[in-house]
Amino acid sequence: MTDQPTDTRRPVAVVTGASSGIGAATARRLAAEGFDVICAARRSERIVALAAEIGGRAVTCDITNPEDVAALAQAAGPVVDVLVNNAGGALGLDPIENADLDGWRRRYDINVIGTVAVTKALLPALRSADAGMVVVVTSTAALAVYEGGAGYTAAKHAERALAETLRLEVVDDGVRVCEINPGMVHTEEFSLVRFGGDQAAADRVYAGVAEPLVADDIADAIGFMATRPRHVNIDRLVIKPQAQAANHKVRRG
Repeated sequence: MTDQPTDTRRPVAVVTGASSGIGAATARRLAAEGFDVICAARRSERIVALAAEIGGRAVTCDITNPEDVAALAQAAGPVVDVLVNNAGGALGLDPIENADLDGWRRRYDINVIGTVAVTKALLPALRSADAGMVVVVTSTAALAVYEGGAGYTAAKHAERALAETLRLEVVDDGVRVCEINPGMVHTEEFSLVRFGGDQAAADRVYAGVAEPLVADDIADAIGFMATRPRHVNIDRLVIKPQAQAANHKVRRG
């Protein structure tokens, strides 16, 4: 009797926004779990270095650019086991009365339209996998609102609706859809970008909070999601530091 051939293909994971923060930490975690990780982001030098570090692949991709998204799908190949829609971000804290409409459009383009574009492009490959998975990184801002945050919370609420709707639409295909809602995560760039490079304003977000979450905390959770048995779906995981009871209630000092 001859042995039957075995499938030696490494599972493929695509991580958007992989150039820093949660995205880079998630790429490292999934590589440690045995995935062939495609690191996608706009900043080529960073993802090339990351891919070399973890034995993955780098694809320069602005998720708001249709040509870039098409190239990402081509590079990913015919089978994708996990897609982590992590690219996104907040810009400013303007009240609705003084809303920067260009900023609102940019937030929506990145957090919502970009996520839709990447998911749409990779769905055929996810359907070809054995229990493919889409992980959508939203925020606790997808669950609650706060003054000055309407531009971001509106986009993240929409992204949450996207994840919930997609789950209904692909359940018969065996594709799983998971959402993770991080609370206060101290990364090197998120708040700095939000405040236009104002380091003092960025630092005030975390002032007095002894132990905010860090990117590895979220990456660990995503790694857990991605390695569940095929019959398990984590619909939503809300993860916050112990000091954060709600978006507006944080223990400081």
